[in-house]
Amino acid sequence: MNTIIRKSVLSVAGLAFAGGVFAGPIAHAGTPTVDAKSVAVVQADKPDMGKLIPHGTQGAQSRIDLNDEQTANVKAIIAATKKAGLPERAAVISIATSLQESKLENLGHLGDRNDHDSLGLFQQRPSSGWGTPEQITDPEYSTTAFLKGLKQVDGWQDMALTDAAQTVQVSAYPDAYAQWEQQAADLVAQHWNS
Repeated sequence: MNTIIRKSVLSVAGLAFAGGVFAGPIAHAGTPTVDAKSVAVVQADKPDMGKLIPHGTQGAQSRIDLNDEQTANVKAIIAATKKAGLPERAAVISIATSLQESKLENLGHLGDRNDHDSLGLFQQRPSSGWGTPEQITDPEYSTTAFLKGLKQVDGWQDMALTDAAQTVQVSAYPDAYAQWEQQAADLVAQHWNS
């Protein structure tokens, strides 16, 4: 089936489905009522995506499915960010950095696959002064250490995510952080108030 016909068939099928959904249950159930006050509260609880991604995302975005451990690490990064008194944007930068460095896994020493002596969520190195192996593999400690470095970057709040992360991390792949910005922002929006 050529592309034009396939798109036409899918469009008609989509309209038929949407028409059935809206004409079917709503027509039989009556008009649903919505409490405007509850809608306003729900919308107010969600972080402003414009604050989470002030410059828009840069380049193609990557996304991975998270397991329970990775989700717990997201929550630990958010908790440490709040404890440090920093805004949601700092959590977005931290989570994107951890997504790039470890896929949000608290990595121990990986032998030959390890980059020098890099450990933890942010692949921080004891030999570079980030802390002891025990400290670096503690999610709260490693996040706090990353945030301490971030706070020392003049204007980090207004920088592109990849520039802010790179200034702290000094990676051999400085542009790689940008690909995780949307997923990091989505995770912060989902878990900041939970």
